[in-house]
Amino acid sequence: MTTERTHADNALLKNFSDPDAVARYTEGPLRFVPGLDALHRMTGLLLAERAPSNARVLVLGAGGGIELRLLAAAQPRWTFVGVDPAAAMLRLAERTVGPDMDRVELIEGYIDDAPPGPFDAATCLLTLHFLPEPERQRTVRRIHDRLRPGAPFVAAHMSFPQGAGRGAWLDRYAGYAIASGIDPQIARGARTAVAADLHCFDPARDEEIMRSSGFSDVSQFFAAFTWRGWVAYA
Repeated sequence: MTTERTHADNALLKNFSDPDAVARYTEGPLRFVPGLDALHRMTGLLLAERAPSNARVLVLGAGGGIELRLLAAAQPRWTFVGVDPAAAMLRLAERTVGPDMDRVELIEGYIDDAPPGPFDAATCLLTLHFLPEPERQRTVRRIHDRLRPGAPFVAAHMSFPQGAGRGAWLDRYAGYAIASGIDPQIARGARTAVAADLHCFDPARDEEIMRSSGFSDVSQFFAAFTWRGWVAYA
């Protein structure tokens, strides 16, 4: 692991290890991501189009457990492997998933710590924007390598035009959070952090990363201010 990667990992884990931040996590995404409930429902529908009734599903960035809970409730015969580097977030996932944890295996780590598969489907929601481009490319490729041929993959993260209008999109990101009840100072701080620390690309570049990692039929199905979602197939 390079020094640069180590520093990035330490910063990421710090953000998701603070007890107060973890305790508030289930509220935060709903107030920062327009249409998050719909995104989760659409994710389940898109996976179910091609995944078998007894699918084994890889969930990368599973901390918090929100999508695990909803997918498990919608598909009572699916089993899941959830991977996340933050131990505190995995403990929250256990509490969030609750009675369906008997169908969920949680692994503390990154994509290389996930079993080799093959999996019948995979998701990576609200996660890839934490990774710089080389690491994102590698991660998406490793997801692809763990899927059966033709298996669906759903990814959703921050992705918006990076040209002259970038600042306006970031203002909309903060404005939505404020309109959803987030303290304005916290929302503006989040905007500053996104601008400085996250790795956000133009949507076209995100699609190219998926294609160059081996996925086909990449289709955008979700767009909400600074957020985009895609479905693609191994």
